[in-house]
Amino acid sequence: MGDDSEWMKLPVDQKCEHKLWKARLSGYEEALKIFQKIKDEKSPEWSKFLGLIKKFVTDSNAVVQLKGLEAALVYVENAHVAGKTTGEVVSGVVSKVFNQPKAKAKELGIEICLMYIEIEKGEAVQEELLKGLDNKNPKIVVACIETLRKALSEFGSKIILLKPIIKVLPKLFESREKAVRDEAKLIAVEIYRWIRDALRPPLQNINSVQLKELEEEWVKLPTGAPKPSRFLRSQQELEAKLEQQQSAGGDAEGGGDDGDEVPQIDAYELLEAVEILSKLPKDFYDKIEAKKWQERKEALEAVEVLVKNPKLEAGDYADLVKALKKVVGKDTNVMLVALAAKCLTGLAVGLRKKFGQYAGHVVPTILEKFKEKKPQVVQALQEAIDAIFLTTTLQNISEDVLAVMDNKNPTIKQQTSLFIARSFRHCTASTLPKSLLKPFCAALLKHINDSAPEVRDAAFEALGTALKVVGEKAVNPFLADVDKLKLDKIKECSEKVELVHGKKAGLAADKKEFKPAPGRTAASGAAGDKDTKDISAPKPGPSKKAPATKAGGPPKKGKPAVSGGAGGTGTKNKKGLETKEIVEPELSIEVCEEKASAVLPATCIQLLDSSNWKERLACMEEFQKAVELMDRTEMPCQALVRMLAKKPGWKETNFQVMQMKLHIVALIAQKGNFSKTSAQIVLDGLVDKIGDVKCGNNAKEAMTAIAEACMLPWTAEQVMSMAFSQKNPKNQSETLNWLSNAIKEFGFSGLNVKAFISNVKTALAATNPAVRTSAITLLGVMYLYVGPSLRMFFEDEKPALLSQIDAEFEKMQGQSPPAPTRGISKHSISGTDEGEDGDEPDEGGNDVVDLLPRTEISDKITSELVSKIGDKNWKIRKEGLDEVAGIINEAKFIQPNIGELPTALKGRLNDSNKILVQQTLNILQQLAVAMGPNIKQHVKNLGIPIITVLGDSKNNVRAAALATVNAWAEQTGMKEWLEGEDLSEELKKENPFLRQELLGWLAEKLPSLRSTPTDLILCVPHLYSCLEDRNGDVRKKAQDALPFFMMHLGYEKMAKATGKLKPTSKDQVLAMLEKAKANMPAKPAASAKAASKPMGGSAPAKFQPASAPVEDSVSSTVEPKPDPKKAKALGVSSKAKSAQGKKVPSKTSLKEDEDKSGPIFIVVPNGKEQRMKDEKGLKVLKWNFTTPRDEYIEQLKTQMSSCVAKWLQDEMFHSDFQHHNKALAVMVDHLESEKEGVIGCLDLILKWLTLRFFDTNTSVLMKALEYLKLLFTLLSEEEYHLTENEASSFIPYLILKVGEPKDVIRKDVRAILNRMCLVYPASKMFPFIMEGTKSKNSKQRAECLEELGCLVESYGMNVCQPTPGKALKEIAIHIGDRDNAVRNAALNTIVTVYNVHGDQVFKLIGTLSEKDMSMLEERIKRSAKRPSAAPIKQVEERPQRTQSINSNANMLRKGPAEDMSSKLNQARSMSGHPEAAQMVRREFQLDLDEIENDNGTVRCEMPELVQHKLDDIFEPVLIPEPKIRAVSPHFDDMHSNTASTINFIISQVASGDINTSIQALTQIDEVLRQEDKAEAMSGHIDQFLIATFMQLRLIYNTHMADEKLEKDEIIKLYSCIIGNMISLFQIESLAREASTGVLKDLMHGLITLMLDSRIEDLEEGQQVIRSVNLLVVKVLEKSDQTNILSALLVLLQDSLLATASSPKFSELVMKCLWRMVRLLPDTINSINLDRILLDIHIFMKVFPKEKLKQCKSEFPIRTLKTLLHTLCKLKGPKILDHLTMIDNKNESELEAHLCRMMKHSMDQTGSKSDKETEKGASRIDEKSSKAKVNDFLAEIFKKIGSKENTKEGLAELYEYKKKYSDADIEPFLKNSSQFFQSYVERGLRVIEMEREGKGRIPSSTGISPQTEVTCMSAPTSTVSSIGNTNGEEVGPSVYLERLKILRQRCGLDNTKQDDRPPLTSLLSKPAVPTVASSTDMLHSKLSQLRESREQHQHLDLDSHQTHSSGTTTTSSSSTANIDDLKKRLERIKSSRK
Repeated sequence: MGDDSEWMKLPVDQKCEHKLWKARLSGYEEALKIFQKIKDEKSPEWSKFLGLIKKFVTDSNAVVQLKGLEAALVYVENAHVAGKTTGEVVSGVVSKVFNQPKAKAKELGIEICLMYIEIEKGEAVQEELLKGLDNKNPKIVVACIETLRKALSEFGSKIILLKPIIKVLPKLFESREKAVRDEAKLIAVEIYRWIRDALRPPLQNINSVQLKELEEEWVKLPTGAPKPSRFLRSQQELEAKLEQQQSAGGDAEGGGDDGDEVPQIDAYELLEAVEILSKLPKDFYDKIEAKKWQERKEALEAVEVLVKNPKLEAGDYADLVKALKKVVGKDTNVMLVALAAKCLTGLAVGLRKKFGQYAGHVVPTILEKFKEKKPQVVQALQEAIDAIFLTTTLQNISEDVLAVMDNKNPTIKQQTSLFIARSFRHCTASTLPKSLLKPFCAALLKHINDSAPEVRDAAFEALGTALKVVGEKAVNPFLADVDKLKLDKIKECSEKVELVHGKKAGLAADKKEFKPAPGRTAASGAAGDKDTKDISAPKPGPSKKAPATKAGGPPKKGKPAVSGGAGGTGTKNKKGLETKEIVEPELSIEVCEEKASAVLPATCIQLLDSSNWKERLACMEEFQKAVELMDRTEMPCQALVRMLAKKPGWKETNFQVMQMKLHIVALIAQKGNFSKTSAQIVLDGLVDKIGDVKCGNNAKEAMTAIAEACMLPWTAEQVMSMAFSQKNPKNQSETLNWLSNAIKEFGFSGLNVKAFISNVKTALAATNPAVRTSAITLLGVMYLYVGPSLRMFFEDEKPALLSQIDAEFEKMQGQSPPAPTRGISKHSISGTDEGEDGDEPDEGGNDVVDLLPRTEISDKITSELVSKIGDKNWKIRKEGLDEVAGIINEAKFIQPNIGELPTALKGRLNDSNKILVQQTLNILQQLAVAMGPNIKQHVKNLGIPIITVLGDSKNNVRAAALATVNAWAEQTGMKEWLEGEDLSEELKKENPFLRQELLGWLAEKLPSLRSTPTDLILCVPHLYSCLEDRNGDVRKKAQDALPFFMMHLGYEKMAKATGKLKPTSKDQVLAMLEKAKANMPAKPAASAKAASKPMGGSAPAKFQPASAPVEDSVSSTVEPKPDPKKAKALGVSSKAKSAQGKKVPSKTSLKEDEDKSGPIFIVVPNGKEQRMKDEKGLKVLKWNFTTPRDEYIEQLKTQMSSCVAKWLQDEMFHSDFQHHNKALAVMVDHLESEKEGVIGCLDLILKWLTLRFFDTNTSVLMKALEYLKLLFTLLSEEEYHLTENEASSFIPYLILKVGEPKDVIRKDVRAILNRMCLVYPASKMFPFIMEGTKSKNSKQRAECLEELGCLVESYGMNVCQPTPGKALKEIAIHIGDRDNAVRNAALNTIVTVYNVHGDQVFKLIGTLSEKDMSMLEERIKRSAKRPSAAPIKQVEERPQRTQSINSNANMLRKGPAEDMSSKLNQARSMSGHPEAAQMVRREFQLDLDEIENDNGTVRCEMPELVQHKLDDIFEPVLIPEPKIRAVSPHFDDMHSNTASTINFIISQVASGDINTSIQALTQIDEVLRQEDKAEAMSGHIDQFLIATFMQLRLIYNTHMADEKLEKDEIIKLYSCIIGNMISLFQIESLAREASTGVLKDLMHGLITLMLDSRIEDLEEGQQVIRSVNLLVVKVLEKSDQTNILSALLVLLQDSLLATASSPKFSELVMKCLWRMVRLLPDTINSINLDRILLDIHIFMKVFPKEKLKQCKSEFPIRTLKTLLHTLCKLKGPKILDHLTMIDNKNESELEAHLCRMMKHSMDQTGSKSDKETEKGASRIDEKSSKAKVNDFLAEIFKKIGSKENTKEGLAELYEYKKKYSDADIEPFLKNSSQFFQSYVERGLRVIEMEREGKGRIPSSTGISPQTEVTCMSAPTSTVSSIGNTNGEEVGPSVYLERLKILRQRCGLDNTKQDDRPPLTSLLSKPAVPTVASSTDMLHSKLSQLRESREQHQHLDLDSHQTHSSGTTTTSSSSTANIDDLKKRLERIKSSRK
């Protein structure tokens, strides 16, 4: 049992792995209980067992295994992570569970498999089960089949993939094991239940007995559609719905679902493809050409046998098809014709879509062969053509079919019509668009009038079918002229028709009506397949046409509603209206007069032809009034215009009357129902007057009104023909001008371009220049709509004219056609005919390109030419190609029929001679342009081979191929390319060039498509293999293409397709998919798409209004011609367009105005943070490029869509620069009003502006820079700080522009860089600008170098990153630059540094070549003569400075709560400090905001620390010796990673975990203590100090309040921090790097610490506070004096402002200031006085004198006066020159004060600033009594020297010192011995103790320890300058004195005292404790030394550190060893007692 007790104690997961079975059993049982208890599927508990589940199911002990299976089942059912275990667990079940004898085990195993399927892991389970079928153990095989069967039965065929199972079925039927065969039979029955007859073909070859048994079973199955009984997790809601329905008693919907499910499986899909090309008889091609028909028959029979295979593998069947076609077309033996037709049928059925490329060749031949009368031939041909139709689309073969329709042979006509009828049945309303229907109907209408009855019947049938498919509404317009009898016949036929789609009746029977039952052998053959073919027909049909359905469908329905504006809806109605207009009868003049007299006044009609013009004029006025008052319905338009035309009519001589007349015509046209008949009456007259100077305008107005009434196309045609039948050139030119205008107003829809062009050509040939000019203007306007193809019509014009035309086109380029403003409302009623025609272009109708006369060139493609192209000699091949190029060139536009040319050219695409390949590609490009959209039908046989050429190894060949493919795609759209497997076959080829080019092409094309054929999914597996290709470029391209594939296929499908990958690949690909999902662009919206195509002449004008708002977003100006074609490919029927377009434009514009009123930037909460996260997590592309690629622009668009107003975004991303200017103007307007929005979208705005930097347009660039200047000014006012992300994605691109050739731009960029320093630290700007110096552009290099100089000048050396040394070395390299400007800039920059830092520069630069060095020295000499450096510095620095101060003042007004953040912000805004050097990797940077906002919550996130007792390691130490020297190796090899290592360690200093922080501090201390390494910290000082005061703040706010933390830990941390700082502030060069803001925060932190009463209560607290005192002194002395003075002034101002700040705090700050005042005489020359005076000025502004006097304490005002007084004393009158940084000096209180002081000091030269420091006796008295004093003191010292009077003497000395605190007793002590001095000191202290009493000490500690060097005086102490009772003040000399005594006491030498600044001027505390404190300090230092430091240097430092200001004085103590010090210490201690 011993063992038992062992394992019983183990945790569950360990029990499960135990070697004892009992332990495992117990483990599984417990696990089962745990699993059942866990409610949350995402609980972390599940993950513990993730690796164990396989062990659960594969346990070797059968009993234990059962329990394991139970637990595993519960796990899989409930755990969120279970899916990860699928593969291993299922394979375990298959191999270790299915072979178990226990039935329970098998059941559980099957249940587990099914459960995995339920949690969406079906594919993986199925894969493992199929592997199990290969197992040798029949038990396992049977169990696997059973599992698959159950899965299929429960989940259905949508979840369980049937193809792989069916594939292995025949093998299972052949198994020797009966159990396996039986199980196979069961699963076959189950499969049949789901897919019915589709299962027959794959099983046709199994044993006939088995097949018979199966048949019997199949018959028994119920006929209803099966339903899944179990659902995936994701579908379980559906299950619930189904149950509800069933309970409601009807499962209609369920039935519907299942109905969809049945045809889902296509037998064809389940078959294996057979490769037959290689199996053709070797002599096939010879035999098929043989003379004997028997040989030809043999050849065909061989093919027939092969094509009986129901599924054929794709390959190059071109030659075989060609041979069969030849037999069908040319063979005289009809039997062979039938046989060849059967072979074609077999090929078409077996290849399906893959046969499509050959369809175009074969269809015309078969149709023409229908002239044969023999039934079996006809039947064979029918079968063939029907099978072929299913492999292609009606669109593709329509040209060929229509061509045959005009054949004279009635049988051909009959059979073609029947074929059309059968084809129509396979169409739907969307796949049979009007553009396709129109030509077919036209041809069939001819046939219904044919003399042969069978032709008529066939045509009726075809029309009837069309009627049934698309409905009457669509067909009726084409049947307008058909008489009633025939119409009825058509309708009758339509009722009989049963469609393949949607009607379930006789699917196969449909076909058989038209052809006797196929004479094929077994059902298994192609006939059987024919039936299945029909079943599956819907699949290829609709799926392929889906896009059209989507795009074309809805608008069709919507159209009547939109267009039936004035009541008439429906096409018929419109048609009626239209006919009425056209047919309005011409009325006789009598009738007209009668009608007119009914509505006009009688006088009016009488005076019409009066001879007096005035009467005629009056008559016209009455006429006009009458017309104005008339109602539309009552107005007899024709009668009225007849009256106007009545004599004198248009020959009117008086211009006033004529003008009126023309105006009335316009009125009638506008107000009445104006018909074309009326128009014809007046148009002649109008055209006659259009050239008239006075009446021309009125004539144009009238014409426009008529155009509006009668449609522009008709009016224009009339007007043009009239104008050009005249001879008056003025009329001609004005007519052309009117037309140019009218087109702009009405749009281009429906215009007869051909007619225009002939008129324009006439006009161009005119002799009158005005006519030619007008014609060219008109062409310009047409170009807007038609695009470049317009030029083709005029290529034969004279060069001079052509150049004028080109110039006009050039002008128009880049403009988009205006939205039509007229003709819209009318169109909606009357515009059908033109409108409808105009609608067609999209589907291949009225595109301008189609107006071109096309030449038939097939007769020129002779067999000789074809054989030439295929010749063995390359020269002859070249000749052939040249000929072809010539033919195409000559023809310009050709018809699609090009004979044998495609096959010939295809052969040349893989020519061994690359020159010929290129030539062929050029020809194919020509061909695409010449053939236009009709090139579609050659995509499969010629287009795909071009893609193959993309794999060529030669770059230029690939480029040519790509250009060709693009030229083709422009004409065809993408649909043809993506259909079928051809593209995926190309991707499959493992050619890296092919893959990268093809993927690049797809990535470019896919984003613009609105939908794609489903076949795109076939490319995905190959895309995945490209993602892992060996070639990096292929991988890159594949990744780029991924989002665009996903955009069309969706993430789900893409993820599903990874199922077949290896597990490792799968994970990688899925990760990429996730990434792509984030970058996935949205599909282009329909409207935008439509709007992108107003260019091609196809775009109907009606649609133009829609383009107004939308068009901007999509570049509508890019290559106009291809766009309409793209529309075709996308199936956007132009109806869609017109429907959108017809919305009345006024509304859209209204809407736009509304939109524009709102904010342009929408504030999205956390939007920016999320974007940064995405970029950081690589979910989106990082903004980093040399030139912006499309995907960056798309990404930015997507990101902007949520936070930028739509209309503004359209402007921003428009292709035309003027829109960018608009956008910038709007952004400037909204800058002030939308500050928040601007800041919220700042990253996006800056990114967009970087894109503008890449534009070539200067005006945009200037605008952008203007905006940036305003933007950065705003940001600095708002105290915003740029984030790293914003900076790095903007600054590098801005810096590119600093190299612009234009001066004005460079200036602007420099100004912006300057302003940026206010919102982004200069030290971080530095590396970016440094990067700019590496540019190839010399201007940029020079400007960047100058900018660097300015930065150093303004902000000092701190800005140089990563270190000044490195930076200067980089700059110095440019002294040797080729370019003079760059050399000068580099020299100037270094001279600037020299001016700031002196000779140190040479050390930093390192070695230079002699030449460079001499240049530099020369330049430095020259610069010495011009001392302009200082003023520049002040000016430069000023904006920076004021900024930070103001921010500070504002912040502080907000009160103490925001104290911390204000300091931090100020620290940041003083951009002199590097928050974290630029080189820091993001993860190592200090996230200040985080730390800052977290001070309250840090504790929550910290793990419970294990409290170790570390006392033995760290005694009361200031700086612990590092226990682990983990990071120190980093410091030993300070190479490239130094900066990031230091950054990392510094970031740890601010850690919430005390130990981490101590560790980091230890490592930094180690660096600081080694002189050679301390330099590494340069550049990181601010960062370190920030981290430190963060930590201090953290301790103060969090750790001290934490009860759980041991206070020893805190003391230890304090010791480390303070020790570190002391080390740092001993190194003067480093100490000087600390910037103002940081020093301010540091001092704030230290003083707060000294005032922290919680510390004093601790045992070691006093020690800490003493150390802080010492540190503060160091900081004051060693920091940059300007910075520290400035920091103290700001701190004082803050502390006085903050109401919550304690008076003690301000007091201590002032003491520090006094201390600084004491140091001033020595430091005055190194101080930037201007800055200090500015600070004082600001202080006085915030605290005017009156306000200061109100303070409780008088010290602030005194402190200020003392400071100023001292400055005046030291500087004299010159001080007034240092007020340069103060804006308005005259108003400054400071200047007045200084002037007063100066005056005063002139008056009283003797007086000193002691008046401020001392209230006692005046200085003059003191002078007179100086001699007396000396005598008095001499007397006292005598007393002390004598034995008797010692005590008395000491008492007197004490009294004297108390009275004259600044009396100098130094001379009397100087010559005495050390012992005497210490004796005097001790005596004084004893007296003080006696007199003052002990009670005082606690009171002093109450405030804070008495030992604070900086300030902390105990208020009760006698010599305190603040709270002492007698109000006397103490002079500095006392302290100096005291210090000397102390120093001698402790054995420290005083000799060097004079060399360094006087020390603790602020030690205003009793003398005695001082000694105590210093000895204690020494003690603590010693204990530290004892630990490890034996170097004398350290020792020496430490001892000084304790007492002095940290100047490294080598004194006698450097020789002392520790023992000596110990002895001394003992002595001092004993003397104290």
